[in-house]
Parts: sequence; C-alpha cells; structure tokens
Amino acid sequence: MDKICDSKQIKIGKKVLFAGCLAHLINDGLTDMLYIFFPIWQIQFSLTFAEIGLLKTMFSGTMAGFQVPAGFLASRMGEIRLLLLGTALTSLAVFMLGWAAVPIMLSCLLIVGGLGASVQHPLSSSLISNAYPNKAARRTALSTFNVAGDFGKLLLPGVTAFLITQFDWMTASHSLGILGMISVIIIFLITKNMEQRPAISKEKTGESALSCFAWKENQPFWSLSMIGVIDSATRMGFLTFFPFLLQEKGAQVSMIGLALSLVFAGGAAGKYVCGKLAAKFGVIQTVVTTEVVTTFCILGIIVLPLEPAMLLSPILGVALNGTSSVLYGSVPELVTDERCKQAFAIFYTATIGSGAISPFIYGLVSDVVGIKFAVVIIAIIVLLILPLTLPLRGKFV
Repeated sequence: MDKICDSKQIKIGKKVLFAGCLAHLINDGLTDMLYIFFPIWQIQFSLTFAEIGLLKTMFSGTMAGFQVPAGFLASRMGEIRLLLLGTALTSLAVFMLGWAAVPIMLSCLLIVGGLGASVQHPLSSSLISNAYPNKAARRTALSTFNVAGDFGKLLLPGVTAFLITQFDWMTASHSLGILGMISVIIIFLITKNMEQRPAISKEKTGESALSCFAWKENQPFWSLSMIGVIDSATRMGFLTFFPFLLQEKGAQVSMIGLALSLVFAGGAAGKYVCGKLAAKFGVIQTVVTTEVVTTFCILGIIVLPLEPAMLLSPILGVALNGTSSVLYGSVPELVTDERCKQAFAIFYTATIGSGAISPFIYGLVSDVVGIKFAVVIIAIIVLLILPLTLPLRGKFV
C-alpha cells in the first residue's frame, strides 16, 4: 500500500512540477521580452528613461502588489484554477499590446498583464513545495522550476527580436500572446484530473501571514527577503537599461536580443551552478560571491566596447540571475510548512516589488545624470547585501 501511495505521489509531483515549470517559462518569458520592446517604444512614443522605467514599474508593480492577495484567493478558488486564469490573462494582455496606439494603452495593458502574472510565482512555488515533502527533493524541484523561468527568459526575448526584425513589433506581440494561450491549454490538460487542495480557513491563513510578519521570530526570513529585495532591484533595474547601454555602443535590435539571450542563458546555467555551489560551500558564501561578481560584471559592461561586453554578458547572467534560486530555494527552510505559501507570497511581494520600483527610480536618475552613472549606482548598491548575510549564519545545513 505504501509503495502504491509513493508511486502516486511521485506521479502527481511530476505533473505539478511540469505544469509549474511551463507556467514559469511562459510568464517569465513574456515578462522579460518587454526589454526588447522598450527601445522601440521609446522611439515610437517619444518616451524618456523615467517613462520607460514607469512602464516596467506598472507591470512589475501590479505583479508584486497582488502576490499576497493571490495566496488568499487561491485558498478559495483553488491554486491550479487561479494559475490557469492568471496565465491566460497575461497572454491576452501581451496579445493586445500589438494594438496599442498610445502610451496610455500600453500602460493599461501592462497593468492587466502584471495582474495575471502575479499568481504564478507564489502558487507554482507552493504547489511544488507541497508535492515534494522531502526537503532535498523539494530544493531540487524548486531549482528545476527556477531554471524553467530562465529558459523562458532565454527563448522568448530571442524569439521576440527575430519576429521584430522579420515582421514588426506588433506581429511579435500577437504571436507571443498566442503562444501563451497554447501553454494555458497544455497546463489545463496536465492538471485537469488533479484534486484541488482544500480551502484554508480565514483564521489559519491570517495567523500564518501575521506569523511571517513577526520580526523577532523570523529575523533570518526577513534578512533573506531583504537580500532578495536588493538582488531583484539590481536585476530589474540593470536589465531595463541594458539595451540602452548596448544601443549607445552601436548595437541593433538583433544584437540586443542576442545579448539578452546570452544574459539569460548564463542565468539558466547560473541556477544550476549556484545551486551546486550552495550545496557544497553554503548559501551565504555563494550569495556573497555572486553579488561581488555581479558588481564587477556590471562595471565591465559599462566600460567595455560592444564585442567584449557581449562576451561578458553570459558571465553577468550567471551572477545576476543565479543568486535568486539560492534565495527562494531557502525560503522553506526558514519557515514552517504551514507558513510556506504565505512566506513565498511575502518573499515574492518584497522582491518583485523592489524590482518594480527600481526601473522608475533609476530612470529618473538616468534622465538627470546619465544612464552610465545610474548603472554605476546600481552596481555599488549590490554590495549592501554583504552585511545582510550575517543573521543567516548557522541557519542552513
């Protein structure tokens, strides 16, 4: 009987992991393909750097703001059902971007897209965490889930750049929206016979959420979250203006798409590499190393000519994106199983929220002092992570 139950659990775990990985691939891919559109929109709609940053903030800010509500809503309507609805909404918004004629239409559609994307990270992470009770298997599954997101970041910006060069940005938007809807159908077919988790009572959910907010009881969790905040702000802020740095060096749309693909390819490899490094040398040592490397790589991108900067892009991707898998893979180790979903929601709200605000702030700075100086500031702020690792000492095996 135990073997039958174990076999059933393994089968369910694989289905959940595949569905979560596909949702992550599509949502992250649709999110990061926006970086290809920003230089085009700046020219077409005569936008400043601050306005470009604000467009990114509208998408990511909405995505961040609805992370915690998504957790509560999932307790009522079911995690899988809400995950399907959110992915469909994001795909529809991306499809409609191709018909946006003025900046206000772009803004509204980006808000709708961010609303749909808000459910993906906390719900997929929670589903996968509960499908893998064993801590070692859970960390591996979450790392796999994280890598899937980077494959989306690798594939869809490259596809977007190709479609734009062959057709136009409107056709690219329509095509990616259709791809997103196809993924919704696939996820539905995979999960349609799976049982939804029972709803959690308001009292218990509220208790879990309040417990996660208690500083004294959860100082390591909050330190980890603050590291994630700076890491996310760095990643979102830098990547928003990375295409403009390359444009100043003479790069065309196809070259910018290739550079982003190289960054995200490095990021996908970084998820694996950093996961292995964390297992061998420890979470803290890995985080410190990757953040220091991130600082030097960003500074290198600024000063190097186009070709060497392109060569540095995948190394930057390893450091820039690799840290996140170590961070959120560690969340379940700092909270109880009952608090896991709310902890993920809070962690993603904080990290994605900082990533949402940072492009607008750095855009304002770029308009005042220039984009290069603003990116130097981004590189220096990364080093603030180092003292935040102190409360985490001794918390990981």
